[in-house]
Parts: sequence; structure tokens; C-alpha cells
Amino acid sequence: MAAAPAEARAVEFRKSARGLQRSRFPNRAPSGSLQVVAGFNRLRQEQRGLASKAAELELELNGHKLVIETLREVDPTRRCYRMVGGVLVERTVKEVLPALENNKEQINKIIETLSQQLQTKGRELNEFREKHNIRLMGEDDQKAPSKESPEGAAAKSSSAGVLVS
Repeated sequence: MAAAPAEARAVEFRKSARGLQRSRFPNRAPSGSLQVVAGFNRLRQEQRGLASKAAELELELNGHKLVIETLREVDPTRRCYRMVGGVLVERTVKEVLPALENNKEQINKIIETLSQQLQTKGRELNEFREKHNIRLMGEDDQKAPSKESPEGAAAKSSSAGVLVS
């Protein structure tokens, strides 16, 4: 019988806790413009990530090219060292050179794929900007008609968009 009052208190506590949550966070769902800005920022971050990865791979590709050029001028039986999975391995130039050239080709393919993804992401970002009428801070309205013309005044008054910093 003692369990019933304890259960009743627990139910009452849960109800009051829900009420407190509602009163503390009355606007839980973000407004539409905040969702648009968040979506735009997410797309920009994805684009930056792709560009960063492509730049990183470009540096790695240049390093591979430099090493390949250097090793081509060396005697094929000469010893060289290569890092494989964090372990330094001793090989000959004739063993390492084909592996490096293969890696270079793989990196080239990945860079091509990333550049295609980057172009696609850029188009997607521009479409999102146009769809939601997003303007970046500091972005001039150079494309808009002049203020003196009647069309410019009408366009200025009817344009409502999201300003992103």
C-alpha cells in the first residue's frame, strides 16, 4: 500500500518537470529563417571540407611527384626506405617506384572525384542561396537595379531574404 503514494508522487514529479521544461523552453523549434541559415551553413561547411581535403591531397600528390622524379635518377638496386602503415621498411628503388606511381594515380583519381563533388556542392549551394534569397554580409547589391528607377524601388521593397554573416 505504501507503493501507491510513492508512484503518485513520481507521476506528479514527472508532470511538474515537463511543465518546467515547457516554461523554460517555450520556443523549442527554431524559426524558419534559422533553419535556412543552419542549412546554408551546413552546405558551406561541407564545401569547405571538400576543398580542404582536395588541397591536402594536392600537397600529397606533389610530394609523390617529387619523390618519383628523384628516384628515377637513382640506381634501381639502391636501397631506400618507405613508410608503410607507420613502419619504416627497407626496399630497393625498383620495388618502391611502381608502388609510388600507383599511389600517385590513385591520388589523382580521388582528386578528380573530389573536384567533381566540389563543383556539385557549389551548384547546390548557389541553388539554395537563390531559392531562399540568401545574401552574405558585405555582399553588395550590384546585380540589383538602380535606386532611381521605379523597378529598383519595387524590387527593393519586395525582396525579403536571409542575411548570413
